[in-house]
Amino acid sequence: MLRETPLYLRLNPADDVVIACRELEPGTNLIKEGVIVAERIPAGHKVATRAVAKDAPVHRYNQVIGFATRAIAPGAHVHVHNLEVRDFARDYAFGEAYKATEKVEAPATFQGIVRPDGRVATRNYIGVLSTVNCSATVAKYVAEQFRGDALKEFPNVDGVVPLVHTIGCGMGSEGEGIDILRRTLAGYAKHPNFAGVLIIGLGCESNQMGALFFTQGLKEGPLLKTLGIQDAGGTAKAVAEGVRLVKEMLPFANDVKRETVPASHITVGLQCGGSDGYSGITANPALGAAVDLLVKHGGTAILSETPEIYGAEHLLTRRAASRDVGEKIVERIKWWEEYTARNHGEMNNNPSPGNKAGGLTTILEKSLGAVAKGGTTGLMGVYEYAFPVTAKGFVFMDTPGYDPVSATGQVAGGANLICFTTGRGSVYGCKPSPSLKLATNTTMYQRMSDDMDINCGEILDGSLSVQEAGERIFRLILETASGKPSKSEMHGFGADEFVPWQLGAVM
Repeated sequence: MLRETPLYLRLNPADDVVIACRELEPGTNLIKEGVIVAERIPAGHKVATRAVAKDAPVHRYNQVIGFATRAIAPGAHVHVHNLEVRDFARDYAFGEAYKATEKVEAPATFQGIVRPDGRVATRNYIGVLSTVNCSATVAKYVAEQFRGDALKEFPNVDGVVPLVHTIGCGMGSEGEGIDILRRTLAGYAKHPNFAGVLIIGLGCESNQMGALFFTQGLKEGPLLKTLGIQDAGGTAKAVAEGVRLVKEMLPFANDVKRETVPASHITVGLQCGGSDGYSGITANPALGAAVDLLVKHGGTAILSETPEIYGAEHLLTRRAASRDVGEKIVERIKWWEEYTARNHGEMNNNPSPGNKAGGLTTILEKSLGAVAKGGTTGLMGVYEYAFPVTAKGFVFMDTPGYDPVSATGQVAGGANLICFTTGRGSVYGCKPSPSLKLATNTTMYQRMSDDMDINCGEILDGSLSVQEAGERIFRLILETASGKPSKSEMHGFGADEFVPWQLGAVM
């Protein structure tokens, strides 16, 4: 039964602020707080409920989200004009809160596609990858030949997907930058959601095909083919040959059927984009509840976006299965501090204009809400970008906060499904892995219902608990892994969102 959305929410008794659930006009009486609103407060934004002295910390979730740049009176709007990030000490307390997860006796199941080597897919695509931007157009032309009715004789094939990018040359043939690119391409080439893959190169690029295969342990075979444009004799001949190679793979790719498999074969990448002031109240905690269920059923969830755990990393180190796992998180945080500094940036550059319009003021505040996506179970591993995720349970992968780059790393690491929370409204897709959109508020959900898969805004009005929303998300994860198309898949999103992380100078 729907209830009226409250005026505001208090998240913790120790907080200095409450969150407006609708726009508050000056003079609005927050009776239980004993506070009169002093100015217009947009929905999702913060209202001070006690006096905060200049330079004093401001708390939300009973955690520091920033420091007052001027004295803040009760009833005042707390945002970018009077709150900023400053360095402060965090107690990492490595592993102090770790508890082994009790697994359920009868794990949930879904209808997956079992590959000959035992890996399980949630989708069944053929991929066309480019080694370099110079081969991107040919890769797209090859894939375009399989649109429309071209696959009608192969009903079990979900499509032929071109995955192209802007790098692969103008960079060193050795080093961190090309290592990441090769690792990412190999992760996609090996991904269970691809029945077969064709990799297309130009021939003279830094990212040589031979080096890619050698460094990543790839071996050409019936379902992993290579093609060089220069060796083929140019664009037209390369496209014709690429089409021929894909056609050879189609009968093999089509020869599959879905069968009942345990939920332990699901690996979910956790994303949030277009976040707002409700993200840490509704969709992110609800996704965290779903993650707890997935882990209890033997599955894996990957939290990422390192700049968006900044200031909240101590909440993860406490859950680490070992000190070594916890210290890897801190190591990556320090790397990011140095990385942003040498590029004349700062970690607090992360909140986007849309985030701030939605009520998020600092990276500390954004991070505290973002880590809620990871639920409450133990942190079992920490991985660098695009490395294969081998641990079961809740893990972390170091990625940028930019969603396409972050999710690309997660999929390269093995994620066969993405869950993406959004408050402002994201339309992201992620082939070959389906992407589910979880709306933080009902207003946006109703406005963009063609793109949203679940409305977590019902948590605000009390018609749905966080746990109930988590159970709903978990059920949808199982249904989607079984073949139910997500909203972004219906729109055809997912190929253009392949964006490997680019590090280093462009030469």
